[in-house]
Amino acid sequence: MIAKLSHATIYVLNQEEAKKFYTEKLGFEVRTDVTLEGFRWLTVSPTTQPDLEIVLMEAKAGPMIEEATAQQLREFIHKGLMGAGVFNTADCRATYDELKRKGVEFVSPPQERPYGVEAIFKDNSGNWFSLTQH
Repeated sequence: MIAKLSHATIYVLNQEEAKKFYTEKLGFEVRTDVTLEGFRWLTVSPTTQPDLEIVLMEAKAGPMIEEATAQQLREFIHKGLMGAGVFNTADCRATYDELKRKGVEFVSPPQERPYGVEAIFKDNSGNWFSLTQH
């Protein structure tokens, strides 16, 4: 039986820029950063959840993706069509203020929702995330 999710993949336009965004702006830690036969395996995690690694996968041609597909993927990422997930926080408004000061681009400020308070932001590739306080 499946026990838990250990890795999730987010496609990014540039791994080095994504690494800086997730570590410097969101405060995540790098878990793995290795190159194997020209392929870079880069993962980050929230400091409070080290057992979940987020793979920052560059959208480029390689063993699994043809160039035409990689180009389409880059276009979708750039347009913000690759929603990425939900991050929970104890205080959405305070986290919003902190991330805004660090230069994170928000699509919407904190708003009351039936499930709590939510703000939506984008990473530097265009992937969007919901920041939620239950």
